[in-house]
Order: sequence, then C-alpha cells, then structure tokens
Amino acid sequence: MSRYKVVGSAAESEPGSNGLVLRNRLSLSDMIGWHRQWLGSVYSWAGKVRTFNLSKQGFAFASAHLLPDLLKSFESEYLDRLTPFNPDSMGALVRGLAEVHVEFVLIHPFREGNGRIARLLADVMACQAGIGPLDYSEWDRQRDLYFSAIRAGAVLNVTPMEVLFRQVLTGGSVDS
Repeated sequence: MSRYKVVGSAAESEPGSNGLVLRNRLSLSDMIGWHRQWLGSVYSWAGKVRTFNLSKQGFAFASAHLLPDLLKSFESEYLDRLTPFNPDSMGALVRGLAEVHVEFVLIHPFREGNGRIARLLADVMACQAGIGPLDYSEWDRQRDLYFSAIRAGAVLNVTPMEVLFRQVLTGGSVDS
C-alpha cells in the first residue's frame, strides 16, 4: 500500500467520472467561470454580474443593487447545502433541482444566458446524484409552462417547477 493513498471522503469522486473528478461542492465562482468560458469569446461582459436592472416579457428580475447579497445567500443557502447533491429520494431530488433552478433564474445574475447556466447547474447536480445530464427538450416545446413555473417560484411556490423536473427525470409529459 502506498503511503500516499487517499481514503475516506477525500478520495470520493463524482459518479460517472471513473475516479477522475473529485467529489466537490459547487460555488458561485464555478458558475461565473462557466458563464465566462461559454460566452467570453462573444461578449466582453461574460462572467460578470450585471450592474443594471433587467426584465423579460414584463417580468422584473432581482434588482442589480441586491445581486451581491442575493448571490451570497444563494451560495450559502443552496449550493453549500445541496452540493455535492446526494438526495435520498425522488422527492428530494426533484425538490432540490427545482429550488436551485428557480432561485438562480429569479436572481438572474447575468445579462444573458441565466436559464442555460441554471440548466447546466441542474445537470451537474444530477450527475452528482448519479443520474447524468438531463433532457430539457419538453421544456423547450412548452416554454409557457416553464415561464409560468419561474413566476410561481417568485411567490415561493416551486411545485410547478417540481412538475417540470419530474417530467425531465421520468421522460413523461407534464400531464402524466
């Protein structure tokens, strides 16, 4: 046995990584890095938290002056608590994904790409849970239901987003 062999939680790796990726917590800086890496060749503001107010289809996202505190709370209340993501039931899986997704989209820290970064975050969490990346194609076909679920989250009702995540996880329709 090597004297450098790591055992216990320090040796845990992400499911599906063949031991190549250490099990880790996600951080806000990870998401900022994802945004910068994804859009950095297109936009000079990629990976930077917005400094102006933003709305879409008449829906106002979090005010820019609140973003530093909201992002700090998001990291401590959601990322620190739920990552690495290891839910003990389907209900906990669905609830965790829905809460994190809705909260991130409502904060809307970037000028563009928030929904896609939120989906990437959900994919990473699903991988941590041993499920793998998710297929959001039904969400794309039912955009009104998706936007309605985000609006419901603004009044602390994540049930509609839970329905959408259950659909993604089971491959079923919203009505099933």
